[in-house]
Amino acid sequence: METIIANLNHVLERVLIVLLLSTGLWLTIRLGFIQFRRFRHGLLVVSGKYDAPEASGDYSHFQALTTALSATVGIGNIAGVAIAIHWGGPGAIFWMWITALLGMATKFTEVTLAQKFRVPSTNKTGSTSGGPMYYIEQGLGKKWKPMAIFFAFALMIMAFISGNAVQANTLADLVQTVFGVPAWITGALSASVVGFVLIGGISRIGKVTSILAPSMAALYVLGGLIVLFFNAQEIVPSLRLIVSEAFNPTAGVAGTGAGIFMQTLIWGIRRGLFSNEAGQGSAPIAHSAAKTEEPVSEGAVAILEPFIDTILICSITALVILTTGVWKQTTPTPIVLNSGDLSYYSLTAGAAVDQTPGQIHFAEGRPVSDTTLAWHEVPVTTFYTDAGMTQLFDGTILPAQQMARTGGGQAFSTLHGAAVENAAPLTMWGYREVLGNWGVLIVVLCVILFAVSTAISWSYYGDRCVTYVFGDKAILPYRIIYVGMHFVGAILGLNVVWALGDLAMSLGTIPNVIALVLLSGTARALARKYFQDKPYLKNNK
Repeated sequence: METIIANLNHVLERVLIVLLLSTGLWLTIRLGFIQFRRFRHGLLVVSGKYDAPEASGDYSHFQALTTALSATVGIGNIAGVAIAIHWGGPGAIFWMWITALLGMATKFTEVTLAQKFRVPSTNKTGSTSGGPMYYIEQGLGKKWKPMAIFFAFALMIMAFISGNAVQANTLADLVQTVFGVPAWITGALSASVVGFVLIGGISRIGKVTSILAPSMAALYVLGGLIVLFFNAQEIVPSLRLIVSEAFNPTAGVAGTGAGIFMQTLIWGIRRGLFSNEAGQGSAPIAHSAAKTEEPVSEGAVAILEPFIDTILICSITALVILTTGVWKQTTPTPIVLNSGDLSYYSLTAGAAVDQTPGQIHFAEGRPVSDTTLAWHEVPVTTFYTDAGMTQLFDGTILPAQQMARTGGGQAFSTLHGAAVENAAPLTMWGYREVLGNWGVLIVVLCVILFAVSTAISWSYYGDRCVTYVFGDKAILPYRIIYVGMHFVGAILGLNVVWALGDLAMSLGTIPNVIALVLLSGTARALARKYFQDKPYLKNNK
């Protein structure tokens, strides 16, 4: 099953990258570079300057933005940037910026359309409904409804898995690693928090996220700025490195082809697109509930999302990692022999080994043959049996048994060696370089807040999809299952589930992008009329 899903993801991922980038470029040109010309207007709208309290909808422009950001800004901003640098080198960050700049036009279009084709609430506990499934059906016509239903099902799966269970699993794993708290306790506590918020409906979600999202982002950004203050002399060289490596990459930590242009390009685009979610169709669902009678006003607010998520927060993460130099340093690391971070590496070929070897022999800590072990896809040069790294390993590693045995017969499930870090631990290491344990605490706390807020916001996305497909009667059963999936996600390993979530994301994004291209003329007409008539001035405060 993993192989089938991996192969599908491999194909769909490339299709998705081409579609999203070309669509972003097309919308940027067709809308007259609206993300740059109307950026200031988006700031004024979200500030409340043009708010109309009597307008239809469920919450303010600011709460709509924070609800969407709570799902967009998350673990990917901490871990995703580190992964991009690890695989694609510093130049990958440049291509993340490009995807964000193009994604701002995509976000404007999908949110404007979601507002234009939204439908009012039909029950006491529900809310205004909008999103790709509505503008696909109403904007393109009834004959397109099967594609709208297909999108809704795909986003429902994303909500249960990527937006919920995976967040709970990441949170539980981190808390257990740092504090030793069992996963089921963390899962029960975080599921209770998510359940409490869900009972209150979208109004409570908006109120919670309007506080939680800015608070966690401010804490993370503040910590990052402090790190950069103490490494100010390295900021300009790091920015130069990002730009130079974007077109002529020489640096790379891991992976076959590290230092090759396409490697840098793909990883930067991949992490950028999946970080700011432009074109994915999730954020328009949150924005469609904003209080306004003017679709374009909320579209202008959505322009801010990729900027905040990728240009601001992801850049801070990248600069922390690059200015501290942790991205290419090694640290004493437990090499757990049954870990998913473990792989096998050919020293001669300088590449990963596809087939798991039967045995690997070591003498004085070093491999006797060509094959050795790699941690985060980077070979570990010397292995030890103790955490202090004083006793060299002499013996044989048996991959099938996930065990290492010395010549004397002593067995080990974990060895030790100097290895590179990746994902959230790499970012944590960067913060720790300057802030010590306070840096660790900041990253851990932000991961906790990001995980919970993302699960809360994604619950609403799934809620609207369930309402579209099954009607209002399905809302309560959906919320109960959602909370249950949060707990289940905390206590189970989710390798296959992660892959299923990625697959669902690709399958949902493709029909949304097609609809955006077909409806781009509608978005352009709405924008032209809005900025010519200037209806927002009547609410000028």
